[in-house]
Amino acid sequence: MSDSEQHPEKSHFFAYISRMKYIYRWGLMRNTRSENVQEHSLQVAMIAHALAVIGNQQFGEDNDVGRIVSVALYHDASEIITGDLPTPVKYFREDIRDSYKALEAHAERKITKLLPAALRESFAEVIESARIEPEVLRVVKAADSLSAYLKCIEERAAGNREFRRAEEFLEQKLEEMEDMPSVAYFREHFVDAFSLTLDDLSHD
Repeated sequence: MSDSEQHPEKSHFFAYISRMKYIYRWGLMRNTRSENVQEHSLQVAMIAHALAVIGNQQFGEDNDVGRIVSVALYHDASEIITGDLPTPVKYFREDIRDSYKALEAHAERKITKLLPAALRESFAEVIESARIEPEVLRVVKAADSLSAYLKCIEERAAGNREFRRAEEFLEQKLEEMEDMPSVAYFREHFVDAFSLTLDDLSHD
């Protein structure tokens, strides 16, 4: 039996990560249903998977589907430390944005260091933004915007007009992603259903 097996290195990593469910998004907005970072991360991973597969199968792209999904799962892990800073605050001024980016990078490194030493490098490759390829981040960020857009649609469908401007902003942002045909494909095929009731969704 090796020394590491006799004296295993204890880690707080997954207990820490599980606390994403206590961090709520859209903190300045009136929500009909609160959304936490953990459920948001799952939806972003699912949408990122779809965008990567659609890009590969429909538009001849060469996306690394597994890597994109893994990065998407952890894309907001730093918010365990930073919290979910509202977008109007985060992008209010360039120096605030740059300072927040530096804080995010510090938080990502701090979270990675919670892992046993033998695992840190592998997890750092999907958690620390500085290590992630631009083409992977591009898909994850598009999925993140789509997830936020779907939240706006669901709130509107529930009669809440609080998200109207956010929806308009995100719709314009998605329309500008002309270099990502997978985004337009996803919107064309999947988005309208988010306005439907359960009875409508269940109707064959």
